[in-house]
Amino acid sequence: MSIKEKILNDMKEAMRNKDEIRLRVIRAIKTAIGYFEVEGEKREATDEDVQKIILKEIKKRQESVEAYRQAGREDLAKAEEEELKILEEYAPKMLSREEVAAVVKNVIVELGATQKDFGRVMKEVMTRLKGTADGKVVNEVVKELLK
Repeated sequence: MSIKEKILNDMKEAMRNKDEIRLRVIRAIKTAIGYFEVEGEKREATDEDVQKIILKEIKKRQESVEAYRQAGREDLAKAEEEELKILEEYAPKMLSREEVAAVVKNVIVELGATQKDFGRVMKEVMTRLKGTADGKVVNEVVKELLK
């Protein structure tokens, strides 16, 4: 079963169970996928495309939570966090910081990289870890290991 099919089935289930939050989040995902297919790429979204869309939605929610907390709106931050939990159910498994560090170490050795090669190392690591690691974490690990 593709991710799109799972989302559609989960949407039907959320409607049956009258789970408003889950339904709202799934509809947002479905809308983003539809936008991708009609406006963006003009082709049917693959599982990889859907995962990228979900990761983008997660990032939006994380940024919203931070903004709401800085503005002192804990009620809105909690609502975004609830949506974030639901989105994470559909997200690909992300690598831990230790797993990212292992890949970064390998790339540094392979490239014979020094501190000046930050960009080269980042490009290679992000190519290898596409969709499985947060860019922010990769950036931090590369900076640490190149020092």
